[in-house]
Amino acid sequence: MGTDLHAPLGRNRKTGSRRPGVLRLGRIAASLCLFAIGGFSLYTAFRGDGLERAKPPAAEQAANQPSSKPPTTAADQAAGGMPRADQRSGANVEQMITGDGSVVTKYSPRPRDGSGPVLVDAMQIGQDPRMAAQPNEALLEDTAFGRLPIIGPDGRRPMDQYARPSSGARGIRIAIVVSGLGLSQTGTQRAITELPEEITLAFAASGNSLQRWMQEARRGGHEILLQVPLEPFDYPANDPGPETLLTSKPVARNIENLHKAMGEITNYTGIMNYLGGRFLSDPAAMEPVMRDIGKRGLLFLDDGTSAQSKTATVAKGTELPYAFADLQLDGQLDSNAILKKLDELERIARKNGQAIGIASAFDESVDAIVKWSEEASMRGIEIVGVAALSNDPRNP
Repeated sequence: MGTDLHAPLGRNRKTGSRRPGVLRLGRIAASLCLFAIGGFSLYTAFRGDGLERAKPPAAEQAANQPSSKPPTTAADQAAGGMPRADQRSGANVEQMITGDGSVVTKYSPRPRDGSGPVLVDAMQIGQDPRMAAQPNEALLEDTAFGRLPIIGPDGRRPMDQYARPSSGARGIRIAIVVSGLGLSQTGTQRAITELPEEITLAFAASGNSLQRWMQEARRGGHEILLQVPLEPFDYPANDPGPETLLTSKPVARNIENLHKAMGEITNYTGIMNYLGGRFLSDPAAMEPVMRDIGKRGLLFLDDGTSAQSKTATVAKGTELPYAFADLQLDGQLDSNAILKKLDELERIARKNGQAIGIASAFDESVDAIVKWSEEASMRGIEIVGVAALSNDPRNP
């Protein structure tokens, strides 16, 4: 009997049933597939996460030393076992100082050795609101004066960690700083409770219960500053308080007093002067203090009350992020007068693109700022934290 070449593969032409030989071959193939899948599953189970971890060679680690991180721990691993890397792990970073003292940073790509995915832990402005009252432990150092801010091992600065995020839009931006918190318990409580969260709060280093007030302010969404007493022109007749930084004191003593103030609280983006007309006019006294502030990853806000201030000159020479206030809002303690000052601040911002106003935590000031803020967004104004308006050498 001849074979029908047109019969379906694996079937008997007469009966329509599958041929035994082909059936056996199919079963063998299926068994092999199951065996292969089972073997791969066992391999990945014993191996843990089933992903190849990228381990940069020693040469690459040495090339990336300025942005290197401590050894990776289990807590640093992402879900799924992916190794973490900071945002500069794939780049060569070079810094050059130009003739005018400006710092130019050059980034060039570097090939990454190894295979498999890597989670890039990019720095971001701001802090998870659920953790805003707690400091980032990597940004603190224990000293005889308390826990002081420092730049983290990955280059993250306190001024970035604790800044209030902004939209980044190129609109009109205004920062309002309400200062003197901690000096009056009722005034501090009212400012934290009633002011919009976009308002920056400045705590006086000589205030009371600062740690508690700081935590309340941060939970409320506020960016905060620390006010440090500096020598005014009429000192000691006008005394900013104990441990004031003085032009007549040795550098080491001024740095010690600065650190005592810094140790009072955490979670602040920068330092603001409390008085200080004479100190801010003396570059020799200012330079070591401003250099220390900048090296700790903080900004400096000059309240703008001293026409002789050398803040800009000294800051540019020390790579210190800095900002100037444009207007004192409550020189006259009257709500209507303060509202007029806020309107003037708005005109400055419309002309320059941004502006910073300073007020104290008086009832009249709080009332006027609350009223003005409610209408500001309707006029296309974004109220931001003061860190967003600083002159930052990292982001020229």
